Amino acid sequence: LLAAQSDGTVPPQAVPPAATAPAAPQAPDPPAPPIAADPATPPAPRAEEVSPVEAGAIVVTAKPKSDPLMGPNAAAFKLTQEIDDALVAPIAMAYKENLPKPARMGLHNFIRNISSPIVFINDLLQLKFGRAFKTLGRFVINTTLGLGGLIDRAKDKPFNLPYRHNGFANTLGYYGVGPGPYLFLPFIGPTSLRDVIGGAVDGVVLPYGIGAPFNKLYYTIPNGAVRSLDRRVEFDCQLQAIRKSDDPYAAHRAYYLKKRQAEIDELHGKGNGPEPAAQCEAEASGETAPVPAQVPAPAAEPAAPAPASPTPSN
Repeated sequence: LLAAQSDGTVPPQAVPPAATAPAAPQAPDPPAPPIAADPATPPAPRAEEVSPVEAGAIVVTAKPKSDPLMGPNAAAFKLTQEIDDALVAPIAMAYKENLPKPARMGLHNFIRNISSPIVFINDLLQLKFGRAFKTLGRFVINTTLGLGGLIDRAKDKPFNLPYRHNGFANTLGYYGVGPGPYLFLPFIGPTSLRDVIGGAVDGVVLPYGIGAPFNKLYYTIPNGAVRSLDRRVEFDCQLQAIRKSDDPYAAHRAYYLKKRQAEIDELHGKGNGPEPAAQCEAEASGETAPVPAQVPAPAAEPAAPAPASPTPSN
């Protein structure tokens, strides 16, 4: 028998190997508890990971580059949604349900037709003379055969001249001007600095270029009201889909920026412009019952448009 010393160690004795029991493996020492870091002082990154920006600048990663005013924009978005729920949407839906569709479509066509001079001017500014000729043809056909623009005769056979939106904001984008900061303005909705400037220029074409009645209150007030109701009804399907997303504000921003970039790309011959969700397009045409549409992921930020040389096309 091996006698243990008082300090727990085994005295040195010659023991035959066969009589020695295999020693039990020693358990590893428990790891030392981590030293609690000062919560106010984040761990310093390794030298090779420190970038010039991290070394000296304050970086805010919560805001996309396209939305530097996200705080005020989000507040305006919330206010606008509350006003829409309480006032605008009920009036717009009453307008949709109580006004016969032929009358509502007539007003819709009239508003589009009356804006043809703006579309025509910007077609010319973009050096798209074939497109400008088609815009002029649409205006003449719908103003005469379409009873002042109430009926869109030009889009049907044998003319086959569908409506194409254009404006000074598109002209700026066509020549390489970026959208600038994203804005959500109360009572107006999503826009950008470029689109605000472009819209302001478009807004003075008819009042100052033609004059009466486009500069008279008896025209501008009813026209603005009908335009707003028509736009709210037209956008209702997509708006409902946006509101059902996890982040309605970010989804609204992503949808608007993607749509506007698609319109600019189309001017350069890239794609066919914005593609509305099939469900919303079918609802607008009256083919099917409304079905919730898919909304682009909020995180998808469109790339900044690269300046491109103008390419005249039809």
